[in-house]
Amino acid sequence: MIHRKVIRTSYTLTTVLLAATLFAACVVQRNPVTGSKRAYAYTWAQERQIGAEADPAVIAQFGLYDDAGLTAYVDRIGQQVVAESHLRRPDTEAEVRETPVVFRVLDSPVVNAFALPGGYIYVTRGLVAHVQNEAQMAVVLGHEVGHVAARHASKRALQQQLGQIGLIGTAIGGELLGLPGGQILQAGGTVAQLMFLSYGRDDERESDELGVEYSALNGYASAEAAHFFQTLKRISDSAGQEIPSFLSSHPDPGEREQTITRLAAEWESRANMTIVGTDEHMAQIDGIVVGEDPRQGYVDGSVFYHPELRFQFPVPQDWHLINQPTQVVMFNEAQSAIMAFTFVQDASSAQEAANQFAAQEGFTVVERGRATGGYLPAQVVIIDAAQQDGSYLRAVAHFVEYGGNIYRFLGYSARDTFSQHNPRFISTMQGFNRLSDASRLNVEPARLNVTSASRTGTFQSMIPSSLPREVTAEDLAIMNQLNLGTSVAAGTKLKLAR
Repeated sequence: MIHRKVIRTSYTLTTVLLAATLFAACVVQRNPVTGSKRAYAYTWAQERQIGAEADPAVIAQFGLYDDAGLTAYVDRIGQQVVAESHLRRPDTEAEVRETPVVFRVLDSPVVNAFALPGGYIYVTRGLVAHVQNEAQMAVVLGHEVGHVAARHASKRALQQQLGQIGLIGTAIGGELLGLPGGQILQAGGTVAQLMFLSYGRDDERESDELGVEYSALNGYASAEAAHFFQTLKRISDSAGQEIPSFLSSHPDPGEREQTITRLAAEWESRANMTIVGTDEHMAQIDGIVVGEDPRQGYVDGSVFYHPELRFQFPVPQDWHLINQPTQVVMFNEAQSAIMAFTFVQDASSAQEAANQFAAQEGFTVVERGRATGGYLPAQVVIIDAAQQDGSYLRAVAHFVEYGGNIYRFLGYSARDTFSQHNPRFISTMQGFNRLSDASRLNVEPARLNVTSASRTGTFQSMIPSSLPREVTAEDLAIMNQLNLGTSVAAGTKLKLAR
């Protein structure tokens, strides 16, 4: 998912929050939901500042999904939920009532939603695609608004020991150089998952209750959300698929399914809960990207291709690859050797970029010069860097000019084992080349095709015989909140793929 336009953030979300945690004093303020006063790590003004400063890092981590209509749709439902929440009630302090709440759709296939303190709420396109109607979306957004209103992040931060926060800060580095190899998987995961989805189960249950309440007060049939939580369970049970981050530290999805049904039933006597909004939701998600978007980079065989930027490079056999908006990270099974590929921002040539890299404090240059083996202008620098424990890392940086950009590969390991890994580093770096294969350049992502069943039959019988790559019949069944053998009536809206 690497993009030129999003590489502009020099700090990480964790850095912002770590600093805020270290310097925040314990404050006593009112809880907008309960009305009582309690201790928090931050004032409300600090929560707003943390959210505003961390928002660019989240965008850099995921990228925004490029669909203004879908974003406006999510924002409309979200603002309706906010209007009925404790953030906007007459007895809530003015500074809270006046806080704007921002909703964003992130360009990630993972089914996830999370909130930053101070009113920044995110859903992924993967989640939006798996939601079946407006009512389900309202409960999900209401759940995240509940986290903000109840100030769960500030409450949790106060409960964290500084050592635990420091460990998380170490795990998410702004630069890979110096990051312990054993923590590279965390570096490739979502910062938000580490920082904000580790609420206690009581906080999660409270947010579930608030999600139902806020959606019910908007007239949504909140019981619909029980089906979404069953979908989460099916995703987590599906072989070979990542457990949705939305499940992290949450009560069991089966329990939540029952809880949502019970809570919705309790609200039926107090609110007119009739809005489902299936057709409206289906119209918004028709054409949404399903799964990874190969236009933003993909691996086929042992080669990474980027159609938009028109380049390719080999990936070492049996290495893992994580494709992010700001970088591509590769590492071996033992996580003892790591490579990162990204743009260089402030250099006009490979040589200038190499000079800047070699001049960094703490680096001892071992070797440098023009790179060999390729026709593109390129420079290579090998350095040693001391670790806090007295050991040394050795790194090779390869800078190459192509397509008006300067790219950097950075491969490193412990100095004692560098010679074992360097051939793979060099093979990948020197294998960087222009992409000219039309079949690779013209690859397109799978997209949802919302249609109406033309007849009555099983859902499986409605699925086309030919599906886009990496999309299975079971994936579609889960996305439709159906089983393959479920009977579907003629006229039913279905999410298929093209």
